[in-house]
Amino acid sequence: MEEMREPEAGHTVENGIEADQPSSGKPHEKHSAVEDSDGTDDERSLSLNQFYPYIRCALCNGFYIDATTITECLHTFCKSCIVKHFFYSNRCPNCNIVVHQTQPLYNIRPDRQLQDIVYKMLPDLEERERVRMCAFYKQRGLEVPKPVAVTHIASVKPGKQKKDLLPQSVFTIPSELDVSLVLEFVGAEEGIENYKPLERKYVRVSGEATVRHVELFIRRKMELNSGCQVDVVCGEQLLDGYQSLKEVLNSIGASALQDGLLVLHFGLVLPAQA
Repeated sequence: MEEMREPEAGHTVENGIEADQPSSGKPHEKHSAVEDSDGTDDERSLSLNQFYPYIRCALCNGFYIDATTITECLHTFCKSCIVKHFFYSNRCPNCNIVVHQTQPLYNIRPDRQLQDIVYKMLPDLEERERVRMCAFYKQRGLEVPKPVAVTHIASVKPGKQKKDLLPQSVFTIPSELDVSLVLEFVGAEEGIENYKPLERKYVRVSGEATVRHVELFIRRKMELNSGCQVDVVCGEQLLDGYQSLKEVLNSIGASALQDGLLVLHFGLVLPAQA
C-alpha cells in the first residue's frame, strides 16, 4: 500500500482512502429505481462504484478534487495531483504523451462540469473537502482563502422587463471561445472504411487550442481507429499538430477566413510506411 502523505489544500488523504473502500465488493450507494404499478423497473439501478473509473483520479485513487484535464490527450486528474506530477515529468501519467516540452502546466484546464458531476454523485464530498482545507491552512497559521464571490444580476428597474436579461444570460458566448472554425471533409484514402460522417462542421473554440485538439475532436466525432491519420490543411499549407489556431491565423492571414470563419480542410489518410 502506498505510504500516506500529508494532505494538501484542495486534496485529502481521506479522499483517497474512501475511494478504496468499494474494493470489498460492497457498493457505497445506489441510485433509486422507479417502479411501475406492475412491479417493473423504468430505470436500471446502478451501484455507485460502477462509475468509479470515471470519477476517480488515477494518481491518488481518490475522487476528483478540482478536476483538471490535460488538453493534449483529455485525461483528467485532481489538480494537486497533476501539478505535483509535472514537477518531475512532462508526460501524461495515463498515456505517456508529451504534454509540453518545457511547460506542461500550460496545457491543463479545469473541468468544472466533471467536478460538478462528482459533487452531485457524492453530496458530502464538497463540504468535507472545504472543512479539511480550512483545517490545513489554520494548522499552519495561514489565511484561509475566501470562496469566489458569485456575481448577482443587478436589480431591474420597474420600467424594464426582466425577460430582456434572458438572452444575455443564456446565450452569451464565453470570451475565451474566440475562434470559429469550419471543418470541411475532403475525403478518405482508399482502404479507410467504417467511419462516421462529421455531423457538425461549425465549431467555436479558444485560439489557444492547437491543431492537435482539432484532430482529437475529429477522431472522437468520426470514431476513427488508430490506423487512420488525420491531415489538416489551411489554404495550401499542411498544419503541424503543435500550431495553435492563433498562430495559424497570424501566419496565413485573411486568406484563411471565409465570412469571419477559419476554414480548415481535413482528410483521412493511411500512415506513411517506414
